[in-house]
Amino acid sequence: MKILSKALLIFIFVISYEATAQLVVKTDTISGTPVSITMDSRIDNLISKQEESCARPKGGSYASNSETVKQPTKILVPNRALTQAEICRQNPKIMGYKIQVAVVKSNEEARTIGADFRKNFPSLKVEIDASLRPNYKILAGSYFNKQSASSDLKRIKATYGSATAVQYRIFCVEAK
Repeated sequence: MKILSKALLIFIFVISYEATAQLVVKTDTISGTPVSITMDSRIDNLISKQEESCARPKGGSYASNSETVKQPTKILVPNRALTQAEICRQNPKIMGYKIQVAVVKSNEEARTIGADFRKNFPSLKVEIDASLRPNYKILAGSYFNKQSASSDLKRIKATYGSATAVQYRIFCVEAK
């Protein structure tokens, strides 16, 4: 008996929901395509009232209480090449070049070469890249292009013969 009363209660709930809900077809304001929505007719009436109360002046911009809405200011793009500082503000990490000092098989060896490099070239930042394990890359400096890396590369090659400039992601503010 309890099951029958629960089933009856659920049935009445579903019927009452279907009785109040109806299929409303509206026209999309952007593309003009018809949109079908199942909703309560009271909700549809509230939405329609709200839409009608909106002020729509002839100029196309919305206004409330004789206040005009300011149009967003246009951003002017200069017709010149961007400076390095402007590029860095837009994108702090860019593709540039680093000097690959060496590629070794162990972390200990990479740390040893990195410490030795710091002693020989204290003005250059050194990092160890372990993304290609079991190989470790010792990388130095940050440069925008190969030409800016060439002077440091010549000095480094005198000590580390296998040094070469490789394309790598760099922090723009650190680059030369």
